[in-house]
Amino acid sequence: MSANLLSIRNVGKRFGGLHVLQDVSFEVPAGSIYGLIGPNGAGKTTVFNLITGLLEPTAGHIDFQGDSLVGLEPHRITHKGIARTFQNIRIFKEMDLLENVMVGMHDHLDYGGFGLFFNSPACRAAEKRARERARELLSWVGLDKKADMLADNLSYGDQRKLEFARALATEPKLLLLDEPVAGMNPSEKTILMEEINNIRNRGYGVFMIEHDMRFVMGLCDRIAVLNFGRIIAEGTPDEVRTNPDVIEAYLGKEDE
Repeated sequence: MSANLLSIRNVGKRFGGLHVLQDVSFEVPAGSIYGLIGPNGAGKTTVFNLITGLLEPTAGHIDFQGDSLVGLEPHRITHKGIARTFQNIRIFKEMDLLENVMVGMHDHLDYGGFGLFFNSPACRAAEKRARERARELLSWVGLDKKADMLADNLSYGDQRKLEFARALATEPKLLLLDEPVAGMNPSEKTILMEEINNIRNRGYGVFMIEHDMRFVMGLCDRIAVLNFGRIIAEGTPDEVRTNPDVIEAYLGKEDE
């Protein structure tokens, strides 16, 4: 966990005269679960959008494994090894689970248009490998027995796990999770915490935005706290939990 997968250095983002982010810096170590928290409107989703190429920073540097991500298109960032889920679940509900996961593999299927058109042996072999890998990923999140079920028939918690499996199908090194337990009940949160730990234990880095403080504190190795576009604290859960600036940001300052 000494090497850093992701490095954010002095990043700023401005929309006209509005400074959404100012001088934001932190590093996500390899093999870790890293959390970014903060009140609503602090700029957390903007950080994710900058990392994944949906926005470009006004200032600063964003490096992944030593290479700059600034100016790259989203699909090139995905190809480098970053996958993302969204707060609002985005799955193909009219497809079954296996097909949903295989969609995430399209960038790794190398048989080309000619092979696809003529259904070449290379095409059939690649499709077979993709199906096997998709089933393996579904087994990682406990959905392999539902592989042929329509995604629309899944529970909310299982839809979230399907989204994880599809993101992992892009073969990332770092998985970005945008409020993964939003809308879940306590038992679903407990199960998902185990799944995220399992993902980390298989060698993936995890970087999450989340509002559920109990979930973040019980899962993350390190946490950065964003408030009004600035990092006000960074450290272990215990360090962040007792930081006076964090307490003030969430609870306000008591009048004398």
